[in-house]
Amino acid sequence: MDVFLFPHINLLVLLYSMLLDKSLFILLVQIKPLGRIKRSGPSFTSKVKDMQVFFGLNATGVLDSETLEVMRSPRCGVPDVEEYSHIQGTRWNKNVITYSIGKYTRDLPRSTVDSLVESAFNVWARASGLTFVRLQARNADIMVKFVTYDHGDMYPFDGPRGTLAHAFGPGVGIGGDTHFDDNEHWTAGSTGFNLFVVAAHEFGHALGLKHSRNPGSLMYPTYKSSHPTNLLSSEDVANINCLPCSTLIVKLSVII
Repeated sequence: MDVFLFPHINLLVLLYSMLLDKSLFILLVQIKPLGRIKRSGPSFTSKVKDMQVFFGLNATGVLDSETLEVMRSPRCGVPDVEEYSHIQGTRWNKNVITYSIGKYTRDLPRSTVDSLVESAFNVWARASGLTFVRLQARNADIMVKFVTYDHGDMYPFDGPRGTLAHAFGPGVGIGGDTHFDDNEHWTAGSTGFNLFVVAAHEFGHALGLKHSRNPGSLMYPTYKSSHPTNLLSSEDVANINCLPCSTLIVKLSVII
């Protein structure tokens, strides 16, 4: 949905729906005749509480200043209000996974993007038995693209800051594909958003991992400008090595 069609929708409702789940919009608002919109109390309060519990906040169900600060943090686009790291997604049914970079960012030289993406995959390769092979073809398992706003997958980006990137869980077709918002300022250093760090996080989703509530985990949903030399926590290593395997993967769940 194009939010500009409904400029009168409460801004907080829009922010919250974008942060959690596109389908959540239906739970939070009811469109009335003449465009009047009502926020549904019980559902809204419950979703706010779920998010507060996940981030270790006081679960009041109220959009207080601390909750709003978390909501405003630059973050991954995969929904948080679901089963988290204790119940991971499905893994690829092979150990050699191919990837291709279909569209580059305007912020960095192509060679730099190639190197950072390769390094991000190597983070997971070193922690598991997986091997990542880059292809030039468009039929790679994981297609990497830098795009803006509505880019054809029903999960449009929101412009600078906000959602930085999102990835789809393992599967056929769009499964595994990873998209970065090219309205962000991507860098190889500490200014802007570090592509290596964000890519390593998103590739975790592309491999089947969900968000963690552990702030020390690479799979924590909000962006940190600084990370330790070893990006993966012991939880991340354990999770990538215990994903359930399926011989046929058809569920294309979005893991932002």
